[in-house]
Amino acid sequence: MRHVFTAIAVLSIVVSSAVLQAQNEAIIRLNEGWRFIQGDRSEYVSTEYDDSAWQPILVDRIWEQQGYDPYDGYAWFRTQVVIPSRLKTHAFLKDSLRIFLGKINNFDQSFLNGQLFGINGENQPADTPIDTTFINAPMKLWNHPRRYTLHVDDPRIQWDQKNVIAVRVYDEGGQGGMWSGDQSISMVNIREYVALDHASRPFLFKGKVLKKNLTLTNRSADLTLEGIFSINASNKLTDETVYHKKEVLRLLPRSSKAYTFQIPQQDQSSLVRYRFAFTNTDEQITFTEETPYILTPEPAKAPRINGATVVGARPNRPFRHTVAATGVRPVRFEAEGLPDDLTLDADTGIITGRVNRAGRYPVTLKATNAHGSAERRLDIVIGDRIALTPPMGWNSWNCWGLSVSQEKVLQSANAFVDKDLIQHGWTYINIDDGWTIQDDSPESKREADGTLRVNQKFPDMKELGEQIHAMGLKLGIYTSPGPLTCGGYTASYEHELQDAQTFASWGVDYLKYDWCSYDNIARDHSRTELIKPYTLMRDCFEKVDRDIVYSLCQYGMGDVWEWGEQV
Repeated sequence: MRHVFTAIAVLSIVVSSAVLQAQNEAIIRLNEGWRFIQGDRSEYVSTEYDDSAWQPILVDRIWEQQGYDPYDGYAWFRTQVVIPSRLKTHAFLKDSLRIFLGKINNFDQSFLNGQLFGINGENQPADTPIDTTFINAPMKLWNHPRRYTLHVDDPRIQWDQKNVIAVRVYDEGGQGGMWSGDQSISMVNIREYVALDHASRPFLFKGKVLKKNLTLTNRSADLTLEGIFSINASNKLTDETVYHKKEVLRLLPRSSKAYTFQIPQQDQSSLVRYRFAFTNTDEQITFTEETPYILTPEPAKAPRINGATVVGARPNRPFRHTVAATGVRPVRFEAEGLPDDLTLDADTGIITGRVNRAGRYPVTLKATNAHGSAERRLDIVIGDRIALTPPMGWNSWNCWGLSVSQEKVLQSANAFVDKDLIQHGWTYINIDDGWTIQDDSPESKREADGTLRVNQKFPDMKELGEQIHAMGLKLGIYTSPGPLTCGGYTASYEHELQDAQTFASWGVDYLKYDWCSYDNIARDHSRTELIKPYTLMRDCFEKVDRDIVYSLCQYGMGDVWEWGEQV
């Protein structure tokens, strides 16, 4: 028999979180009472196992902050809790129990009363084979909430009795453990079946309006949700309503409905609320976000020179700098006072060459088009320091993760040019993790002479560098001082100089050097050990014929702000 629940849905925009409005919701908190042990033994799942000798541990912070630094590998968490039957007798929906374990870094297998019930946030039947290697779990699961549900009649639940929750955790590198807090047990609430994808859908600027597409979904396989759905947007300063929509809504199980709306562009943010209220209950759910707005005026037709006013390079290293200038194309560029060994392409504004003598060279730049001209001073500083201003650009990780490819990198570079970001000083196109050969691949990770190999997603790194440079941009790359990157791809351990030379041969201008698997190499997290791999790669960069901006990625360990500049 299918159940029908009536709901009133009101849609409003504010931030990317859901405000759950419920009356007297019964929750069993699991924030305290956990015990912890390092290592891995199968008997730890048993309800009869005596864990009294284990150490108490908090589950709102990583284990490195609780005396287990450094530690990577297997560990177990256990706690005991009575699950009262009043949870289900007092619940509006009485079908499923929800066990929320927060976020776990990196991978978990969770057991209730000796039987498996969840792996990495996915519900599991008790007879699921246990993966002893965690090989199929992606690194990004460190930030994935572990929300598990069991039917109220599931024999793994012992109502009104002691229940043992045991969580097997594996940390592959860096931070580890149950770390986010807010662990709890409760019945599944009807609100949890309502999903809205507003956070993943951007507002689009269309003329004088902001446009938004989104989808409301009923995630239940059994319940039909009915009610009123509304969207309300208001000016954050004046509270004036700028958009309102309200409708009676009926969502069948596993069904969705798409919405499109638009509001006038304003000179400040609007608050938008998306609300779904259930008509035969007091329950309702509100999602909120704020609209973007643009204060930057449109670029003028006449030229304007933008970007940094100082640029650094080392003596006798390849020099490349693009003069960033807005204005209607074509624009012609001039430069007065350039060192003799540098040349300017008058059509593109790209300055190239090598400067042998250290010193500060003041240059007067000029940009001219049919609507006017502009001048600006640029100081070229040749010495022992580069990156005299913060590098500005794009990194592939938050967009593409491990699926990054040469084609996607080129698309992003083209967007920098097409959207005129390059003309405002945005320069670097940086490839993050996922471009070498995976550790579990049968392919050779390096050539016979030790040269690093790339995977099939990057057919020609040198050509990619040349294409990006031809656009006036710069190329960045990523690796780790350990054997593997965070994503499990081949890294630079024991091949540091060879990789630095390879990067230079490709025309790389920036390296993000991520600590990651070096945790398995370092003896400890002393300052000496933290500095060592970064100093090693720095010394390698001194030996290559290229300036490469050096980015330390190591999560703030060992007060890096006190020694990072020296490295």
